[in-house]
Amino acid sequence: MKKILTVVGARPQFIKIAPVSKILRKHFSETLVHTGQHYDIQMSEVFFKELNIPIPDINLNVGSGSHAKQTSDIIQGIENILIEKEPDLLLVYGDTNSTLAAALAAVKLHIPIAHVEAGLRDIDLFQPEEVNRRLTDVISDYLFTPSLSASENLYKENIYNGVDFVGDVMYDAIIQNQRKAEDCSSILKDYNLIPNEYYLATIHRPHNTDNPNVLRSIINAFNRLDKLVLFPVHPRTQKVINSMELNYSNLIVTIPLGYYDFLKAELNAYKIITDSGGVQKEAYLINKPCVTIDYTSPWIETLIDGWNILSSSNTEEIINAVNQSNGSTNHSDWYGDGHASEKIVSYLINQL
Repeated sequence: MKKILTVVGARPQFIKIAPVSKILRKHFSETLVHTGQHYDIQMSEVFFKELNIPIPDINLNVGSGSHAKQTSDIIQGIENILIEKEPDLLLVYGDTNSTLAAALAAVKLHIPIAHVEAGLRDIDLFQPEEVNRRLTDVISDYLFTPSLSASENLYKENIYNGVDFVGDVMYDAIIQNQRKAEDCSSILKDYNLIPNEYYLATIHRPHNTDNPNVLRSIINAFNRLDKLVLFPVHPRTQKVINSMELNYSNLIVTIPLGYYDFLKAELNAYKIITDSGGVQKEAYLINKPCVTIDYTSPWIETLIDGWNILSSSNTEEIINAVNQSNGSTNHSDWYGDGHASEKIVSYLINQL
């Protein structure tokens, strides 16, 4: 049986591997490596338990650090594992430091690389995710794209071989877990939330959290909205918040939520406010208006169809964007049919 080494390290990747690994393990021997890039239990372990993801065979426990240190630690750790396990393929997801580091280790050892969620671009090299996804695409052998526009991005960069539009694996995860989230999660009851009577907000990107003035501007906007704001706080954001005196009069601040709690919160929110690439896409997939506090988005289809609006971190602009975000009658199957995982495994069976 052919051997595949799968590397993950952050919350969105845990969600993505759930539907893929379930099918992959019927045909391949999979070794799952967790780099430890996200190490908080609410950002990591809870997702493996809820989504019934196999316990990682190896955890590198790299933790936090500068981009250079984190990336170099992962490269060294993954290189040792690749040499020991001798897999026929490295499978990576998304655009994190874990993604790029694992791919760099594999390409140096001449091990084929498959990249799930290839081809996304937001044309902003100041975003570490943009650097990670571009470099990973260049050295990957199999590039599974979540949208046709992602495939077109690769073609424009003269990357043709191995490109396959399969759709978005997070759509698979939503379809498979939506009903269970509604049935199992008590998030609404726990915080006395009424469906469609609250906003759901997540903020974690460094340009929104590392500068106290920027974060204060965002929080001020939340406090002035016409409904309560459910605000699960990312560990990075919490560190900044702890050093500031902020008004939370309109916010329900929580620790990071597990997958079922977060999905149920998304499904029942009035609108979603975020700077997360994954959350803005999930909002589109479940037909929720979204405001993204960022200058660019790799998910251009959400902008084209009018379900997602970009905003700066300025208080007034955020409020105006939220008031204007009412969704649209346009909602296309940009991200596939919910069977991306099956297509990925079928493609790999044919190739390996």
